[in-house]
Amino acid sequence: MPRPTTSGPSQRMLRVGEQVRHALSETLQRGEITDPLIENAVVSVSEVRMSPDLKIATAFVSPLGVKDTDAVVEALNKHAKFVRGRVSGALRQMKYMPEFRFRLDTSYDNFQKINELLHSPEVARDLGSDNDLGIDNDKDEK
Repeated sequence: MPRPTTSGPSQRMLRVGEQVRHALSETLQRGEITDPLIENAVVSVSEVRMSPDLKIATAFVSPLGVKDTDAVVEALNKHAKFVRGRVSGALRQMKYMPEFRFRLDTSYDNFQKINELLHSPEVARDLGSDNDLGIDNDKDEK
């Protein structure tokens, strides 16, 4: 009987991705990369997705405190081999050290767009007042 295929990442991929994210965050926090673009930014690593063979780690980052976020991501990709060497000390249990690829994390931007849409006058008009939804804002009334 064939195994059912799963569409999402395996438990192992998720676990290793989280371990790599912690090690990568610590490396970036220590400021070991000598690049002015990276040194002048606070880089938040929101997620690391591992390939099924665990040889490629795609890190989704959000550079904070800089205007040109794409330049910071390019600089991180330029220093990916250096980062790989620095992270290897924290990930000694892995058989192969993954190759790092950095991508800009746009999920926060998507959340902001959804929030703006939900608070727009058009949506508020369609939803009506809170009382139409059965929400009682005056809980202390008796």
